[in-house]
Amino acid sequence: MAGRIEDYALIGDMQTAALVCRDGTVDWLCLPRFDSHAIFAGLLGTEEHGFWRLGPAYASDQQPPTAARRSYRGDSLVLESEWDTQRGTVRVTDFMPPRDGAPQLIRIVEGVSGRVPMRSELRMRFSYGRVVPWVHKHDGRTVAVAGPDSVWFDTSAETYGKSLTTYADFTVAPGDRIAFTISWQPSHKEPPPLPEPEQSLEATEDFWREWVDHCTYHGPYREAVIRSLITLKALTYAPTGGIVAAPTTSLPEDIGGVRNWDYRYTWLRDAAITLSSLLRTGYREEARAWREWLLRAVAGDPENLQIMYGIAGERELGEAELDWLPGYENSAPVRVGNGAAHQLQLDVYGEVTEALHLAHMTGLARNDYASLLQLKLIRYLEDHWQEPDEGIWEVRGPRRHFVHSKVMAWVAVDRTIKLIESGDADGPLERWRELRDDIHRDVCEKGYDKERNTFTQSYGSKELDASLLLIPQMGFLPPDDKRVIGTIEAIQRELSTPDGFILRYPTEGDNAGVDGLPGDEGAFLACSFWMADDLAMIGRVDEARKLFEKLLALRNDLGLLAEEWDPHLQRQVGNFPQAFSHVPLIDTALRLTASGAYGG
Repeated sequence: MAGRIEDYALIGDMQTAALVCRDGTVDWLCLPRFDSHAIFAGLLGTEEHGFWRLGPAYASDQQPPTAARRSYRGDSLVLESEWDTQRGTVRVTDFMPPRDGAPQLIRIVEGVSGRVPMRSELRMRFSYGRVVPWVHKHDGRTVAVAGPDSVWFDTSAETYGKSLTTYADFTVAPGDRIAFTISWQPSHKEPPPLPEPEQSLEATEDFWREWVDHCTYHGPYREAVIRSLITLKALTYAPTGGIVAAPTTSLPEDIGGVRNWDYRYTWLRDAAITLSSLLRTGYREEARAWREWLLRAVAGDPENLQIMYGIAGERELGEAELDWLPGYENSAPVRVGNGAAHQLQLDVYGEVTEALHLAHMTGLARNDYASLLQLKLIRYLEDHWQEPDEGIWEVRGPRRHFVHSKVMAWVAVDRTIKLIESGDADGPLERWRELRDDIHRDVCEKGYDKERNTFTQSYGSKELDASLLLIPQMGFLPPDDKRVIGTIEAIQRELSTPDGFILRYPTEGDNAGVDGLPGDEGAFLACSFWMADDLAMIGRVDEARKLFEKLLALRNDLGLLAEEWDPHLQRQVGNFPQAFSHVPLIDTALRLTASGAYGG
């Protein structure tokens, strides 16, 4: 059985990523890309669907022992786990070196004290656990082949096969270092080069150390900010600059329920807000790469802007269900692909335009096509902003006039007006100023409940929505506007969990609610960070700081966050780690630091 979501560590090479549990088991790895088929899918099924466990040996009638300690080595993505056993202490170092060639997962076992019996259990299952590969020896190396894929296993330890699993039993004493490496290669090509684990470890540490040195944030929350930035960098697909929302699929928002989605793609919204955080902490090269990715993905067809694309800009992300996988803690179905790709979500135009605006304001070299794209997006919005859409939360119920979507349409027009006013683009300035005023008036008239003094989820509705917390952050209204304060207080009353975290919107239990789905979900962590931001903006800085520090306490021992927090089960839920949680963590830390609202 897979561990709790927060029991996992992330390692990756900025092309794919693996999740490593506290007991030394890699339960999730897709090769060679984030969105490739998994060779270890035990996270969404059982050990029969693929895993790699490396740790102290244990009896067959026992559970594998969990590490007594684990941490990342400094500001890096190199994971160290240590076990204390009756026979001594052992350390395992896990990492994936940034690469141009074959992807590698390297695990180095080191004896610390005593003599510790160890075991490696490697069960490769291709195509999300469905295909058993042909495992054989080739020039002294172990290779697993199935169709177009091959995975090469290299170690100095003696290995043997049993029950369609590759084992290695060995003992380590102080100073012993034994490396294990798997490398992916197309099956029709020559074998990948023999790994060089120690040199790769040094190069990987150097890479992360140099990257972190560019961070311009040095405030009181630096540890949390750095770990979030490293996580966001790890979710960036280096060859193209695309940023995945998470490296996993189908980790449930509702344990045992159907709210299970594939997040291994580039949402324009998530990528745009990630870009904003990177820019504000000194990472302009990532911003430039993402802007180039965006221009390639959208190409000459901004009228058909998708809300998400593949990490290389692919448009077709057809959704399917993998019925041979029972799902994480029996949360089915397991989905790959995402049918929301072709939804209409008008807010995306605002997020993309805001990101391009911020890139321009922070001095990123001008790109004429980026400015042209921005103008084309506004011309599209001119004709379509009054339409209903599926909104920021990708509802699978009927389209509505979501207030947040209209606000972000206003943002798109406002930022483009600023671009024209700066002299860096040409456009119908007076016409678009009128458009900006029309959208603003429409939202304030149709999306505001005067009796309750709050904006609502959609025109004519009574429901609230946490995305309304972005109204002051986007500059739609000033923080001291009574309608803004009323909305913040209404969300606190109606969408807060008992421990003060924020739900996205009301759900209806067994009945399908506004999102068209049965079941409930946890507190949405991004929305909870937004609440902390808003509280700081309206002067309630002590309350903002306390909420922020409660949110920091939800991170796992390695500083990682999933998408949501289940207040009943008191555990993380949703895909993991989640960019949409780590980005607002960074943003709130910057805001609180600027306001001086922090303890100590």
